[in-house]
Amino acid sequence: MILLAIGCSYKTTPVEIRERLAFKDEQLSRAHTELCAGFDCEAVILSTCNRVELYAGCVRDNPQATYELDAESIAEFLADFHNIPFSIIRPHLYIHRQAEAVHHLFRVAASLDSMIVGEGQIAGQVKRAYEQAVRDNSVGPLLHALFRHARRVARRVRTETGIAHGHVSVSSAAVDYVKQVFDHFNDKTILVIGAGKMGELTLKHLRRLNPRHIWVTNRSPEKAESVAKGCGGEAMPWQRLDELLARTDIVLSTTGAPELVVTRHRYEQIAARRTGGPLVILDIAVPRDFDPSIHDGDRTCLFNIDDLKRIREATLADRLKHVEPAEAIVQQETKAFLKDWARRRHGPVIARLTQDLDSKRREIVSELLGKLNGRLTDEDRRHIEGAFRLLMNRILHGPITALTEETHSGSGGHTLLDALRKLFRLQE
Repeated sequence: MILLAIGCSYKTTPVEIRERLAFKDEQLSRAHTELCAGFDCEAVILSTCNRVELYAGCVRDNPQATYELDAESIAEFLADFHNIPFSIIRPHLYIHRQAEAVHHLFRVAASLDSMIVGEGQIAGQVKRAYEQAVRDNSVGPLLHALFRHARRVARRVRTETGIAHGHVSVSSAAVDYVKQVFDHFNDKTILVIGAGKMGELTLKHLRRLNPRHIWVTNRSPEKAESVAKGCGGEAMPWQRLDELLARTDIVLSTTGAPELVVTRHRYEQIAARRTGGPLVILDIAVPRDFDPSIHDGDRTCLFNIDDLKRIREATLADRLKHVEPAEAIVQQETKAFLKDWARRRHGPVIARLTQDLDSKRREIVSELLGKLNGRLTDEDRRHIEGAFRLLMNRILHGPITALTEETHSGSGGHTLLDALRKLFRLQE
């Protein structure tokens, strides 16, 4: 097993760099294809608001082959794909290998590595990333097994601990910001810009505030109509965006546009037309939709994904109590995956080794018992049979344990496996 996890997250990388590294949906197929072809590996790309990660792995069955995935080259691929100088992103990247990569993915899927621990969206994002890679034919036996196991880990953590209790998702945290500005909402208008998944989730929380109006605008009129229908809102023409911004109280923006939708200059003209109270803008798009410099903390309150860090400590107090048992589950499942993978990969060799030694044992015991024929009781024969069987099992215990430990330790090659084949003359 050769496995790498290379990427960046909100912990290591500011939003302005993450948004440049984010993969659009239409880019994933090409990226998966180029990764697999360029590095002769399996690949899954996980790209969310808070992280961009490349999982690359391969299995080499040829005992004579010596092969390693070059982590630095794959990191360079990430930079080249987005036309960003490698020197800019390299300080922000982390690289996990072998068992560490398994452990990292399981923590991500279980929401232990999330900005808001226990938020439920990440498990679905990991699942969709895997399904996209399956559609792109970039997944092989290793990543199939790994990502399926990651789903099992996420389910265990959510059902066996209280880490998912309460409402502290990114979406509900965004609504908490709105409540800090307004104390009532029955006279407020919410403008939804775009139709991203994160926006839909946040909109569900905003609807519970019972605003007077919900307007939805999108470059695609069909998408605007669809979102408006789902939330009881009204679809509005994209061409009226400036007018809508001048008349609304709360903005939820999640377009996924490659560049700013509202620049500082454009917003200054909009702000001059506003006559109502303050405007709260929840810009949860990556890349961002609004120029961050328009925030003044008075008439215009702009929050992006990274701003949600500020309420982390206040909202996670209860969930943090469940982190330790959740981490224990992840650790347990990491060992279980590695053990299971070792068993599957080394099973044929161990079976051949066991059969070979057992055949030799039976041959030697048969010859010995033949020479002692007539001088042994049935009990003596059973003792001799048992002694030789015990000897064989003790001989096998060392190699089998060593194979498992080699897999757990993170070795990318098959050094012990190759040695066993040679030492015991095992045929392929």
